[in-house]
Parts: sequence; structure tokens; C-alpha cells
Amino acid sequence: MQGHSDYELSAIGRMQAEKLAQRLFTEAWWPSHIYSSPLKRTVQTVQILLDHFQTAPLPAPIRDLLGGEGEGEGGTLPMKRRSLPQEIRYREELKEFQNGIFQGLTWAEAQQQYPDLCRKLEQSPDWIPIPGAESLEEARTRARQFIQMLMTEHQDTDHLWIVTHSWILQHLISELLGSNRSWRMHATNTALFEFWIDQSRWQRSDPNLYNTDLWQIRRFNDYRHLAALEM
Repeated sequence: MQGHSDYELSAIGRMQAEKLAQRLFTEAWWPSHIYSSPLKRTVQTVQILLDHFQTAPLPAPIRDLLGGEGEGEGGTLPMKRRSLPQEIRYREELKEFQNGIFQGLTWAEAQQQYPDLCRKLEQSPDWIPIPGAESLEEARTRARQFIQMLMTEHQDTDHLWIVTHSWILQHLISELLGSNRSWRMHATNTALFEFWIDQSRWQRSDPNLYNTDLWQIRRFNDYRHLAALEM
């Protein structure tokens, strides 16, 4: 239960991030802005993505479109690459669940140290406060603040990368979808969740609220890039 502890990526985590980088690069999914949790494991994930975009040879279809002009050693086209954002915006709202006294423990360790609390958590589906941990209301509030910031600061032509953690991701997506509840959503490590939004119409309250051309879920827990690792 890592919480806000600054754990590094494991060897498997690095491999997963590299597979994600390869996929995004092959799809030419270049960001105009990058947001990340400031925790080390997400910072390292972002760096792996950026390193691949800066050093990998351009895919053949892109080289063909460019007519092969300006090819460097190994078939790369350094002069033709799109520029990456100069700044990575690290946001506290994107951190994982702040889990108080459970931070850094396995569940087995927590059961040994806090048997009564763990027993209550196992026996009831209701939210039971954990000493030192944030509340569900606090989590949803930071998710709301982050989504509202995006809608205020960005425009339709922006392409955002947002690198975060599975627990807070559930609250972020629920907030983005306008739900007054937070929903359980499975998120595989490095899975893609892609949303397309007509930001210029976001604040309107006319029948376009129900116009599915204006708000689209294009990918949801898409982790096909990990298939080779699971074989």
C-alpha cells in the first residue's frame, strides 16, 4: 500500500512504461501539455515516455509522408520531430490515495499491526476512516479542482498527457463524466484512458449536453501494448 511514499518503478514497471512509450510513439500521439503526479514512480514513467519520443527512429509511415527528407544516421529524422512540452506540470491533485497509517505496509503487515481496524474494513463495505488518511470527500475535491483547472486553462487544440495513479483516477474520471458518485474502475498499470472533449461547448447547458459527438470516450483501460509481456 504505497500511498504517498516515493517508491521507484520496479523492473516490470519500467518494461510496462517502455511498452506504452513505444505504442504512443507509433501512433504519433504527441502531447502539447504534460501533467503528472509528483511521486517518483510517475515521474519516472513520464521520463521513459519522453526519452522514447526524443530518441526512437520515426516509424516508416511517418518517414514516407515526409518523403525521407533530412534523414540522419539510422533513418532518424531529428529535424522533423514535433517539439515536446518544455515543462512537465507536477500536480498534488494527481497523487495516489494518502493512506495514513497503512502507508508502506502490505495488507498482512497491516493486519498484524492494526488487527481491529483491518477486521472492520474486511467486514463492512462502508467507508471506515483510516487514521492519518485523507477522506473520500477530500479525494473527490482534489479531483474536481484538477478537472476544473483543465477546462479553464486549455482549448480544443490541446493534447494532454495526464500520468497518475489508479485510485485517484477513479475520482478524476467520475468527475470528468459529471457523476455525483465515484465509480470503481479497473485500471491496469500503464493502461490508456482517452477522452476527446469539445472544450468550447463544455459550459453550455442546452441540448448539446446530450450530443455524443461533443464528448467521446475513445479508449478505456486499453493495455494492448502489454500483451507481449503477459505471454
